[in-house]
Amino acid sequence: MSAVGPGNTTMVVTEFFLLGFGDLKELRPLLFLVFAIVYVVTVSGNLLLVVLVCTQQGLQTPMYFFLANLSCLEVCYTSNIVPRMLVDLLREDRAISMVGCIIQLYFFGALGSTECYLLAVMSYDRYLAVCWPLHYLTLLHGTLSVGLTIGSWLCGFSVAAAFQAAMLSSLTFCRGNKIDHFFCDLKPLQKLSCSDPHLVNLVCMSLTSLVTLVPFGLTLASYWKILSVVLHIPSIIGKQKAFSTCSSHLVVVTLFYGTLILVYAVPMAGQVPALNKTFSLFYTVVTPMCNPLIYSLKNKDVKEALKKLRI
Repeated sequence: MSAVGPGNTTMVVTEFFLLGFGDLKELRPLLFLVFAIVYVVTVSGNLLLVVLVCTQQGLQTPMYFFLANLSCLEVCYTSNIVPRMLVDLLREDRAISMVGCIIQLYFFGALGSTECYLLAVMSYDRYLAVCWPLHYLTLLHGTLSVGLTIGSWLCGFSVAAAFQAAMLSSLTFCRGNKIDHFFCDLKPLQKLSCSDPHLVNLVCMSLTSLVTLVPFGLTLASYWKILSVVLHIPSIIGKQKAFSTCSSHLVVVTLFYGTLILVYAVPMAGQVPALNKTFSLFYTVVTPMCNPLIYSLKNKDVKEALKKLRI
């Protein structure tokens, strides 16, 4: 709810109204069905990967340990957005409290940041597997794997996301309380704020650089090293084997960072709500569903583990 002050000039916002897909009322039942199926497939696929890694001896390696963490993260990431979106598709009252909005934004930022760091760790894992195959298990031992994973989760939850949530709670909203999105994202919220946009943008850019550019740079550095090693392999078969070792992770990195760039780095996407929503669907709904499929379709170890699980 919101209270209007003297002279009807000041609005104290205590809750927001998510417009979601309000302009597609006739398609809401179909959208609900599609997103519900996608959500079930996403959660089932990612949890199945976690079960496989935890129970199958052939998957007890650092790569699959990181993959299991990525799958857990994807379940949390999509569960922060999709269940609420499904409920909103079935009702007219799509209000969300200020506290609820802050909590959703915090977990959205924290989980997204964690994924950036975790993908960087996985690229380092692939670098060691391709460039130092004989020393792979020695260099990336169990203690280091656990430490890198815990570090990724801690960095994601304790740095940028907390600042973003604190920033949101300190903003003054004087341009209504209708968020033209299907979840609480910082960009649509900024449009409702009458606080200094330059300060907000400066802080957001700094936080974005911290949680995306640093791990993205580390990921690029790992693949630059991998590429330099692959190019020096004399046989074509050897190059193909080396490339197949990191192809799945490379596809996941491309999908994740590609959609982030489209939403947050392309000016037009931020100005056109329909484009912003469409691109946001990719990294909140589509990408979490695709990740377990990408890692499973061409992975012999995962296929063998699935066969053993059936038996």
